[in-house]
Amino acid sequence: MKRVVLCVSNDHVVDQRLHKVCLTLLKYGFNPILVGIKKRDSLPLSKREYECIRMPIIFNSGKLFYFELNLRLFFYLLFSKADIITANDLDTIFPCYLVSRLKKIRLVYDSHEYFTELPELQKKKFTRAIWLKLEEALFSKLKYISTVGNFIAEAYSKKYNVPVSVIRNMPLKVDNPVCNSKTNIIIYQGAVNVGRGIELMIKAFAYLPEYELWIIGDGLIFKNILEQCKSSNNVKVLGKKTFQELPLLTSQGMLGLSLEEDLGLNYRYSLPNKIFDYVNARIPVIVSDLPEMRALVEKYNIGLVLFNRSPEALSKLIKSICEDDLKYQSFVQSCELASQELNWEMQEPLLVSLYQ
Repeated sequence: MKRVVLCVSNDHVVDQRLHKVCLTLLKYGFNPILVGIKKRDSLPLSKREYECIRMPIIFNSGKLFYFELNLRLFFYLLFSKADIITANDLDTIFPCYLVSRLKKIRLVYDSHEYFTELPELQKKKFTRAIWLKLEEALFSKLKYISTVGNFIAEAYSKKYNVPVSVIRNMPLKVDNPVCNSKTNIIIYQGAVNVGRGIELMIKAFAYLPEYELWIIGDGLIFKNILEQCKSSNNVKVLGKKTFQELPLLTSQGMLGLSLEEDLGLNYRYSLPNKIFDYVNARIPVIVSDLPEMRALVEKYNIGLVLFNRSPEALSKLIKSICEDDLKYQSFVQSCELASQELNWEMQEPLLVSLYQ
């Protein structure tokens, strides 16, 4: 049984993609070992079918965090047995690449986003330049590469002249979700970071007193968002939840929001997994006018695109779906049909083919 060591810079508790990847590898005869971090505020980890290594981290962010992470990963990989190493995102690639060369082990690179185009890096020119140099130095040397969307795959292939597989971050198939289309709850789930459109959502709900916004997640601007919501009666910040808790919360909503801003190529080309979570909960979506999101919504008729990013326009768009029963039920039925295709089980053959 081949041992696959998968390295990631985040906490296992909130990483749905790596959980699904590990379950698939296990199902197809591999022995996955997921290696990540454990911060002081990390939630307890439920028992998994595969081995999990959570490295205690002293530094929570910044350059010292990445230095500590890469050092710990390097020594873990150096003294551990592995047949295949997987680097998840650019922030784990350096130690994975070094050890793969030293020990002559195959390396898979799974890019969950267009890392050097993250909004958080756009104003940090020196930091971004370092990541770009690392990417440029290593990317063309990689043989097994996957990412989460067509646009990012095409951008990498064109830039580095390497083949890139697309394995979308879709949820496990849900045959009979707990649906409640009669609620007045609108859902946002995901990272509470810059450029996610959360501030726009909060402002829009000043025009929607009869509806309630649930913000589920944590991130770099969480405290700021919490402060903004103090004076609001119809916006609830639920904070960080495990991915096991998410489906039940999502299914309580009437509508899901994914309103990323066009802040660099990472967001422009993004196809957030929250959209697939909404679809599998059978709730319609409102998304940004960005290529991947717009194409998905229009292809499957699962919701509407927000073209005017004003609070008033967003509130009207929410009402136009939720207060028109025929339109709403049409979108729900489209979500039902789309969920049969937009699920992890449809992505599994692509993943298995890459590892085999």
